[in-house]
Amino acid sequence: MFRSLIWTSRKARLFCDAHQTALSCRMKQHRSRRRLHIQSQHQTSTNESNLRWRKTTKDASWHSNSGERLKERVVLKSATGKAIATLSLAGATGAGSYFYNELEDMFNHAVMVSERSTRIAVAAAKCFDDYRIVLGKNFDAEEERQMALSECHKRCAERTYTVLEANAGIYIKMGQHLSAMTYLLPPEWTTTFIPFQDQCPVSSIESVRELFLKDMGVELEEIFSEFDPVPLGTASLAQVHKAKLRETGEEVAVKIQHPALAEFIPLDLKLTNLVFSAIDRFFPEYPMMWLYHELDSSIFVELDFTKEAQYATETQAYFRDKKGRTALRIPTVKWAKPRILVMEFITGARPYDIKFLDAHNISRNEVSICLSHIFNTMIFTPGVRVHCDPHAGNLAIRPLSNRERGPWYNRGHNFEIILYDHGLYREVPLDLRRSYSKFWLSVIDSDEAGMRKYAKEFAGISDDQFPLFASAITGRDFQTAKSSIMTRRSKDETKKLAVALQGGLMPNLIQLLSGVPPIVLLILKTNDLTRALDECLETTLGPERTFLIMANYCARTVYAEDRENLRQTSIFNPNRIIGEFEAFWKYFKRQSKVKAFDITLWFVNILHIEMI
Repeated sequence: MFRSLIWTSRKARLFCDAHQTALSCRMKQHRSRRRLHIQSQHQTSTNESNLRWRKTTKDASWHSNSGERLKERVVLKSATGKAIATLSLAGATGAGSYFYNELEDMFNHAVMVSERSTRIAVAAAKCFDDYRIVLGKNFDAEEERQMALSECHKRCAERTYTVLEANAGIYIKMGQHLSAMTYLLPPEWTTTFIPFQDQCPVSSIESVRELFLKDMGVELEEIFSEFDPVPLGTASLAQVHKAKLRETGEEVAVKIQHPALAEFIPLDLKLTNLVFSAIDRFFPEYPMMWLYHELDSSIFVELDFTKEAQYATETQAYFRDKKGRTALRIPTVKWAKPRILVMEFITGARPYDIKFLDAHNISRNEVSICLSHIFNTMIFTPGVRVHCDPHAGNLAIRPLSNRERGPWYNRGHNFEIILYDHGLYREVPLDLRRSYSKFWLSVIDSDEAGMRKYAKEFAGISDDQFPLFASAITGRDFQTAKSSIMTRRSKDETKKLAVALQGGLMPNLIQLLSGVPPIVLLILKTNDLTRALDECLETTLGPERTFLIMANYCARTVYAEDRENLRQTSIFNPNRIIGEFEAFWKYFKRQSKVKAFDITLWFVNILHIEMI
């Protein structure tokens, strides 16, 4: 539009200049002919007649020149008028076109805003009304009430899923959060939102090309010799394409942010705030504003892919020499822009794909153990941040050949665990980590008094809230949580917990968790992931192995704290020597249990014995 306006004005200017040049040339030629004629007449006439002639021709020349000048002004005025008219017409046309496009964009934006807002408002109103009817109705039997409530959960979950999928963007991110809250929400909600973990709306290749050109200043083909228009996977904020670098020929994964995100995120945050405020107002027993605050504080960090590149590189550097314990592989970042991230291309199967693991002779027990080491390292190790989106869609298992595993005398795992999506990490505060460690050691030792003490320290849990909190954080009923946490969770216990949540514990649990620090919710989410994956893998070890691993990390944290406190006393103080020995002995006992279990597992793998 602007190019058209500039081209039109230039054309008018050239038109005017051409007329002026032609007119000037004609006037010069005319004056030259008149001078030659006067000189010729001067040579053949007398002085007197010459004087009369000069006077006469002078007057005539003056009149002639005046006429020519008048003619020149008329022509110039006409040419200038045409140029001004042309420029005015071009300017009016350009301005009209510009404002028309602006108005059209504003209209389209207003329509989309209206559609997104209407979807949210209608779905929220229907869900509120649905729950109001069911919760306010009298039933003849408790079983009938539970069935009606379950059906209501399912209807509202499906209705919400449709809206979140249509609006996309941060609503998909919200759906992912909700799908992972198995410790908080009814199963009808969490299972409905599972597809959000790896099945999200796709941005068109045309919009991807436009974003790439805008951010990089070049076309896709100038950077990549190959670029698959069909994405390998889509997430809430971006999608990933397979490509090949033109310069090196290396296969890479290109993560590109959904182009429409930046336009609607401010609006979506306001709508989310409005909906959750309405939930808090009409259903005070279900406070959800904490989820909005978590989303609001993290979304703009996740939208900057340069931060993701930094987190991925730092985490990769820390775990580089921990591969024998964790089998962790983080894709190497090639380069990053705020909305574009290029990484090495690595892929694998989902960690719960048992058929794939068995087909490649990958031990499910080892996969479970490595997952425990990965996430416990993040939670309990100083200077290491916790991955904030730990769901199965961000994990993959990749088989390794013998050549990749190294020599037979130092051969590691025959698989790698790939961890994707490093857009958001959090660091656990030191005091919270220490109290959390002591809490889990108390759980493993069946020390209820210690459990209550440290739950209050790291999460602010009162004695009245403790039974419900203990069930939520361990995934067990309270009696089991305080006595025999090492046993495998039975189907009857799982069903009992689900019935209890639907029978009235859910509002109390949401009230409880809405008041704990956000980092505690993240830890709960991580614990729930490892517990769920362990059950999906159908390992033969039971929960004992994962709890022993956690106990080892907890003991190391407590041991470091004990030594830090002892260093404040004199080295010659007998109490320090005794304290050092006691601290080491407690730590050594924890480690010995884990080592014994590891040795047993090593023999089991060598001899191909199935543990029971």
